[in-house]
Amino acid sequence: MPGIEGFEKAFAAFAGGEPEWVLDRRRTAFASFREQGFPTLRDEAWRFTRTGVIQQRDFTPVSRYRANGLADHLGELTFDDADCHRVVVVDGHFAPDLSSVGRLPSGVRVQSLATAIGKKNEHVEEFLGHIAPFHRQPFVALNTAFLRDGVYIELDAGVSLERAIHVAFVSTGHGTMSHPRVLVVVGDNATMNIVETYTGTGEQTLCNAVVEFSCGRNATVNHCRVQHEKLDSIHLARQQAVLARDCRFSSENISIGAALARHDVGARLDGEGIDCRLDGLYLAGERQHVDNQTYILHARPHCHSFELYKGILAGHARGVFNGCIYVDQDAQKTDAKQENNCLLLSDAARINTNPRLEIFADDVRCTHGATVGQLDEDAVFYLQARGIDRTSARQMLIHAFAGEVLNRIEVAALREKLEVQLFWWLSNSVGAAQP
Repeated sequence: MPGIEGFEKAFAAFAGGEPEWVLDRRRTAFASFREQGFPTLRDEAWRFTRTGVIQQRDFTPVSRYRANGLADHLGELTFDDADCHRVVVVDGHFAPDLSSVGRLPSGVRVQSLATAIGKKNEHVEEFLGHIAPFHRQPFVALNTAFLRDGVYIELDAGVSLERAIHVAFVSTGHGTMSHPRVLVVVGDNATMNIVETYTGTGEQTLCNAVVEFSCGRNATVNHCRVQHEKLDSIHLARQQAVLARDCRFSSENISIGAALARHDVGARLDGEGIDCRLDGLYLAGERQHVDNQTYILHARPHCHSFELYKGILAGHARGVFNGCIYVDQDAQKTDAKQENNCLLLSDAARINTNPRLEIFADDVRCTHGATVGQLDEDAVFYLQARGIDRTSARQMLIHAFAGEVLNRIEVAALREKLEVQLFWWLSNSVGAAQP
């Protein structure tokens, strides 16, 4: 039963048992989703991305956690996270037997979201669904409607977590859907690294994820998100951060897999002296479609934001970048830069890019820009003249293009794994794109 009717049927069968405030939030969210409906090409933020494939398929929610023999393959699906605190979520459900959190410093809590809700954590009720509201966001509303489990991470004030936290999401089954949720609450003067990976062993799956960050005064958060799901899957994601005074927040968004991938990334700079960096790298070939939407709100003065998104498209791939930096009238002395660069490796690949600024303050320094093109043939010839074959020369130049984003990833093991995946992707795309 595809379409909204199919989701209504799944929602009606969705088991309860949660606290009243969660149940109320879920009901309100589904009512909002039903009212909004699926986005259409008439919606400005969706005018280059069709959602018909989501409506046509009949996705089934997974009611409970199933191991599905993942223990022996998790490292292959993600990366060598031996130096990380690992949390695994399978089909939207916390997987304790696959997780390896280890010993955490005092003042750090990493647990399933369902456990945090059951313990009546005040931060969960305060922030869950409020940092990333679902009004005018139909898929955030859908995620909230099917809210059951996910990951809750909390750092008390002054805590410095040396090892990164790796949250691994895995989709399994055939035609299944999951709506994982992550809530991260970072106290004043706290420091952490967090990695999200999204992979899958199932076919034609739908993953609709929402991640919320609340970062306190003078907190430092380094975040990296990697989406590498199967090429017949659909991946939708919303990431929203609220940053307090003097906070330092950086995030790298890497997209490689999925037939349709949509990433909405937002940050609200809600105090003075904030440094915010949002970077992204998206690779797409064959007939993949990848859509990146970013929104940085400068609500207070004396803040800095820097944004660099790079895309590499081959085959008949389609890319979308729609980025906005909004400077409120009170946000004087804002320093903001936004850039989107895209390489097209074939004549059939397409990118629609729209970086923009909305400025209501008069004492700011803001720039934005976009470049779209193919490799510089002079640079290719230069390398060939030094004994490097044409395919290798092209791969080297593309790798250097992508490296500006990859080199900013803090976790070395993840960075090395992505280097390998990039070379694999290039070997399968560059040679076929142009002789």
